[in-house]
Amino acid sequence: MATNLPMFPELGSHPWAYPALGVVHIIGIALLLGNLVLLELRVFGFGAALPIGPLARLSLLLAATGFTLAAASGLLMFSSQPAELLSNRAFTLKMLLLLAAACNAAWFHGRNSLGRLDRVARVQMVGSTLIWLAVVGCGRWIAYL
Repeated sequence: MATNLPMFPELGSHPWAYPALGVVHIIGIALLLGNLVLLELRVFGFGAALPIGPLARLSLLLAATGFTLAAASGLLMFSSQPAELLSNRAFTLKMLLLLAAACNAAWFHGRNSLGRLDRVARVQMVGSTLIWLAVVGCGRWIAYL
């Protein structure tokens, strides 16, 4: 029988645990989104003197690290109040947008868009940035809905 009890109730009772997770979550988002935007700027011609290959390897490694931090802290925050979050429309939209981001990333890497850097690759990159900005926006709205 499933319950809606928090998996980690101590997160809500400790005065700094949840805020500390929030800080880790924001650092993860900054690493993720900042590095995706950096790579996108290079693809669109800014910093053309920087070789795309090494920059992409570094940017994607840091973006993946940021995603890992954001996902781990987000799962812990979710575990402290799953029932409330599952009934929150902003949270639901955020999860759908994360699925869209994952599908876009799989498509991007599956078609070797970084090797092509064609019009489709550029659309995928702009789409990724817009999706991630919407994820951040929904994350902020969770507290208000």
